[in-house]
Amino acid sequence: MNKSYDAIVIGTGQSGPFLAIRMAKAGHKVAIIERHLFGGTCVNTGCIPTKTLVASARTAYVARRAAEFGVNVGSVTVDMKRVKARKDEIQRPSQEGAEKRLREQPNIDVYKGQARFEDSHVVVVGDERLSSDKIFINVGGRAIVPPIQGLDQVPYLDNSSMMGVDFLPEHLIVVGGSYIGLEFAQMYRRFGSKVTVLQRENRLIPREDEEICAEIKNIMEREGITIRLNATCITMEKRGSQIAAGVDCTHDPAPTIGSHLLLATGRRPNTDDLGLDKAGVGHDEHGYIKVDDQLRTNVPGIWALGDCNGQGGFTHTSYNDYEIVAANLLDNDPRRLSDRIHAYALYIDPPLGRCGMTETEVRKSGKKALIGRYEMANVGRAHERSETQGFMKVIVDAETKLILGAAILGIEGDEVIHTILDVMYAKAPYTVISRAMHIHPTVSELLPTMLQDLKPME
Repeated sequence: MNKSYDAIVIGTGQSGPFLAIRMAKAGHKVAIIERHLFGGTCVNTGCIPTKTLVASARTAYVARRAAEFGVNVGSVTVDMKRVKARKDEIQRPSQEGAEKRLREQPNIDVYKGQARFEDSHVVVVGDERLSSDKIFINVGGRAIVPPIQGLDQVPYLDNSSMMGVDFLPEHLIVVGGSYIGLEFAQMYRRFGSKVTVLQRENRLIPREDEEICAEIKNIMEREGITIRLNATCITMEKRGSQIAAGVDCTHDPAPTIGSHLLLATGRRPNTDDLGLDKAGVGHDEHGYIKVDDQLRTNVPGIWALGDCNGQGGFTHTSYNDYEIVAANLLDNDPRRLSDRIHAYALYIDPPLGRCGMTETEVRKSGKKALIGRYEMANVGRAHERSETQGFMKVIVDAETKLILGAAILGIEGDEVIHTILDVMYAKAPYTVISRAMHIHPTVSELLPTMLQDLKPME
């Protein structure tokens, strides 16, 4: 059956549904297609469920430390079935609500199934043939399965299948020392598992500054997580009911023996089965769709939003993609991708909040810069909570006085970073913060103090 629409949206991740509803409310007839779960990664296997699990893990961690605060709670145990049930209870309304809103919205037809391009204006879903002059790709991404020798001989989990775990692994081996891997590593250590992280690089999260990587490693190890760096030749072997991970490490070549394996080695876009070649849509060697400053592909009338375009890979960047496209198409507002300031958080505990350029990037740029640094051990709020690990730092352009970037690794760092981010968007000098009076006792009150003590970056 052939059907014509004003717009077709492929995928129901963070940006697709918002764009579909916005266009439908503007009077456009819209088709939206979802092959699996409505809501995308954030709702089903990412932000909402994982941060719910992080909250349960933190509660167990705080409960075990209760005596430090003069509170006696007795022996602390974790009911993993209840932990998963709570996660499901919080996640389910978001997933079901995403589908319900789309199906109830006038001017939107919802299709379930795999979408494939027939040409640049036609998408096929099952027996349906849908056509439009405007097609928006929002198909997200999935976990990479790395080429590890022996992996086909052992069971393994990824960030999606971890959502079904309702038991406590005796010893969880995590392959990958970046954001997803570290969040799960700390989470399951706090639930009670023994945890080992295998990282191919010589440090955790290589995209971060070296001192941040080192401090995060210290945070992990203080909680009893084993970190094995320089794991350059990982192999897997089944040993009875256990998994033996061979690790070619310079200082410790012995294998790691564990009960369960989690692969957290990155993500790839879900673009390999869309028929992009039939539409003529360009992409890079990893499958990420190439877009311009307003998320347009090389084919007129086709846009790519969210994780599949390689321009962020976060829920907030996907939503911002929607805002950019909607502003240009519906509001006569020429918003651009290049206006966006890079910002994200690592949800270990304490968290890392990041925005703008790293210190490494600033040094490579050759800009004359000023830098401020403050230890969380000097922050009153951190002492009140007995959580003094980490530090904060900010980098300022010495000539323009504009903030170039900042990192806050410490208690409430994922929230405090927005104070700096908003000033960066305002293109205001750092003195706006340094001369402000902040509330005591908070973490944010130390931002003016830090900015009043900037020193030349050597």
